[in-house]
Amino acid sequence: MTRFRSPSPYLAESAAFASAVVTLLTAVLTQAAETDFAPAAGDDFPTEVFWGDTHVHSSFSVDANSMGNTRLSPADAYRFAKGEAVVANNGMTARLEAPLDFLVVSDHAEYMGLLPALRAGNEALLSDPVGRRLSEAVQGDQASQYAVIQEIIGSLMASAPIIDNADFKQSIWNEITRLADEANEPGRFSAMIGYEWSAMPSGDNLHRVVVYRDGANEAKQKVPRSSFEGEDPESLWAFMEDYVAETGGDILAIPHNPNMSNGQMFALEQSDGRAFDRAYADRRSRHEPIAEITQIKGDSEAHPLLSPDDAFADFENWDTGNIGTPATPKKDEQLQYEYLRQAFKHGLGEEARLGVNPFKMGVIGSTDAHTSLATGAENDYWGKLSVLEPGPGRLAPPPVQEQEESGIYPWSWVASGYAAAWARENTRAAIFDAMRRREVYATTGSRITLRFFGGWDYTEDEAFRSDLVRRGYRGGVPMGGDLAPRKGEDAKPRFLIRALKDPNGANLDRIQIVKGWRTADGILQEEVHDVALGGEGRRGLFGIREVGSTVNAEDATYTNSIGAAELSAWWVDEDFDAQEHAFYYARVIEIPTPRWSTYDSVRFDVSLDPRAPRSVQDRAYASPIWYAPPDRR
Repeated sequence: MTRFRSPSPYLAESAAFASAVVTLLTAVLTQAAETDFAPAAGDDFPTEVFWGDTHVHSSFSVDANSMGNTRLSPADAYRFAKGEAVVANNGMTARLEAPLDFLVVSDHAEYMGLLPALRAGNEALLSDPVGRRLSEAVQGDQASQYAVIQEIIGSLMASAPIIDNADFKQSIWNEITRLADEANEPGRFSAMIGYEWSAMPSGDNLHRVVVYRDGANEAKQKVPRSSFEGEDPESLWAFMEDYVAETGGDILAIPHNPNMSNGQMFALEQSDGRAFDRAYADRRSRHEPIAEITQIKGDSEAHPLLSPDDAFADFENWDTGNIGTPATPKKDEQLQYEYLRQAFKHGLGEEARLGVNPFKMGVIGSTDAHTSLATGAENDYWGKLSVLEPGPGRLAPPPVQEQEESGIYPWSWVASGYAAAWARENTRAAIFDAMRRREVYATTGSRITLRFFGGWDYTEDEAFRSDLVRRGYRGGVPMGGDLAPRKGEDAKPRFLIRALKDPNGANLDRIQIVKGWRTADGILQEEVHDVALGGEGRRGLFGIREVGSTVNAEDATYTNSIGAAELSAWWVDEDFDAQEHAFYYARVIEIPTPRWSTYDSVRFDVSLDPRAPRSVQDRAYASPIWYAPPDRR
């Protein structure tokens, strides 16, 4: 007999519960399909800042090698940038406080790798009669070594090579690209392939650092073009165009900081003296999307003679002549072609005339260290050359006559700078692409985190929200971008800025926005606006709030008892005219800290020249955001 049990008294109740759950789940899933629950689900913008140096020379550069860096190769430069300890040429152990994320070893194309190879008896060079002579001389006594180095340097100044061995040049380029590939660790460290094209006609510095997006397989297919094959930038661009056509890769050039070009780097004429035309402007803008605004040989953002109303324009300026003849006095009229802010303004004028801005450049900082050591911070400055590495002697004054001839003093060198790139990942391609789209910025050695956005509809509260970055991208463009024209008589650009101090460094004094514009009658103008301040202070020169100082020069210390760890700002250009070309960039300035020379004087117990500054206010420069009227786009 089969028995049938009565239904549980809870069965109907359970069925009703299950039905309710299904109904609720269906509603939730339907709503979820229509609404993004995760705010970041649709984000596709750079989320990380990566720190690097695009301008470091190793023992493979003839000038670095001849002035003391005889053994630290590109491989050592990469190891140091990764945070490893390296024994410098002066015998001290050097190590970065925090490693870098990327590095370009930019050895000079002219005689690249020559001196190490001559000392090692390279077979390709020994098979060349000139190479054999040079190799024997460089391995001889001190007098013969000095003579051959002078011969090599003299040929550089004359742009007349004394040896041109194709097999050797290919072999050394193969070695350099191989070392970069070995050091490259996608996701952790980007060892980017590059070199420096070092043209200096009549001593005027027209140098460019050339950076590749690619690895060794592509880069080694074409040996770098040097200035021996042509001293005009157009010849370099032709090489770059051939490289892209032949390899399918990508490549860009970064103009060297321009302050020793005697007015040539950003002159408003082509190499043959003709005025820019549209084709030239477009070509230059494509090949040189960023420029070096600060480095060991001085800061090139602004100059007090060009920006007399800017209280912070007189920062680490070098006013000597050029590389070949440093005693040549700098002419005031040359300065306008040597500073980035003025170049940005000239770019507006050229865009109004041509429809293309030849100087639409983002900015980066780098060191130009010839020690293989990428050190930019004031308290960790290793020096330009190995003969100027830390020690009591590097602050010792040279003979008075030598000072007068060069205009450069032992304390004149600058602890600067670094390049910061906004990217989604630490890879060669991602960092190169950030450079290409100009979403990069410069610092003078500190690692200040900086965001800068421009748009038309930002509200003040967005500057202080945790999702400022998302709102910045969704409502406008980041640093390096172009503001599209906006219809409406009341349309005014609005900007969001946020800056965080270097975790190991000084507090922030202020955020400023620098605006440049071209009036309807063709006059180029500029203004500097304080948009966020890190505390109270009295009004000083130009009515600008003066920051205090906690620097004690006697023991090279300071405290973060003033300033702010973080600053945010929302700013509206109330004077905006939709018919005027304009650019805007953010400048972030730290509170004063001891300068590197002050640290040296205390560490090595040496006196410091009374003319040398005891403190410095390091800073960050955002790449500009540009605006052009509708009829000029």
